[in-house]
Amino acid sequence: MLLKTRLPAPPSDTLSSKRIPLNDLIEPGPALQNWKLTLAYDGADFHGWQIQPGNPTVQAELQAALGRITGESPLPQGSGRTDAGVHALAQVASFVLQARIPPENLLRALNRTLPPSIRVLETKIVPATFHARHSAVAKTYEYRVFRGAICPPTLARYVLACPWPMDVNALQTSAKLFEGEHDFLSFAATDPDLTTRTFQITNEAETEGAGGFNPRIEPIESTRASAPDGPSSPIEHRLPYFSADPSVPEEWPLVSQTAIRTIFSSNWEQRQTETGDLLVYRVRGSGFLHHMVRNLVGTMLDIGRGRISAKDIPKILAARNRAAAGPTAPARGLFLYSVEYQE
Repeated sequence: MLLKTRLPAPPSDTLSSKRIPLNDLIEPGPALQNWKLTLAYDGADFHGWQIQPGNPTVQAELQAALGRITGESPLPQGSGRTDAGVHALAQVASFVLQARIPPENLLRALNRTLPPSIRVLETKIVPATFHARHSAVAKTYEYRVFRGAICPPTLARYVLACPWPMDVNALQTSAKLFEGEHDFLSFAATDPDLTTRTFQITNEAETEGAGGFNPRIEPIESTRASAPDGPSSPIEHRLPYFSADPSVPEEWPLVSQTAIRTIFSSNWEQRQTETGDLLVYRVRGSGFLHHMVRNLVGTMLDIGRGRISAKDIPKILAARNRAAAGPTAPARGLFLYSVEYQE
């Protein structure tokens, strides 16, 4: 029996309700098709990936765009739930559609209806077993630190400005200590309802006269929670998260069962750009806990400034306590760089 495909209604006079006219390109099909999308986005104006009532999110924008184009509203499943302010160079999403649309036409239609801060880079029909998150075998993140005295306004939304002295060799030494399989509980966010430590960079020269720029760590209330990403065990597929406290969202993980991760590579590199020098941390691993990369960066920047030693990292890992590690670096410097899948 053929499944009926709802075709888009005729466009109305209002701009917000207009649909991309694909009627001549959509054909009903006997079965659902599984889609894989690769997309990039500027996360500065979004409250993260996951849908939140009343707040703009990437997942909500993508679902709405699919609805306007096809008349269907599948919920796209991302490879990971990036936090508010985090960017993506190659996020991956998967969903199913009844409508038969050539991939190149869906790509064009999505980029015509999505806001300019979200661009679809590739659309592809994939086997039904593919899932953007559960099929992933590795992810790579980048964190960008600006080293100049004055951060250009055009760059400020995408970097952490750190003009103070930094021991780059100590940064690289500490980064290498995270490679391999470790329990990263000390670098995972603890409770979504508790206050988390976050870098808040203030201009001390403006507030206290001489002294230049210095970081001041202040408590910032966490605005949302997301589960750790990365491939899960078969048991985790069936029962991935548990909480006895009804005030904690279902997606919040029982972190002690999922804190072991494998880091394949962990490196800092220096890049020269037209706007100034950048320090870029790139980490590739099997998966990452909530706030894990930002907590690694915050801890390593403390090492680079001489506040703690790289020799302390084994003790921090062994502590399995968030309080043992350094502060959480701001979201704006973090990019989801790539997601890998088995061929």
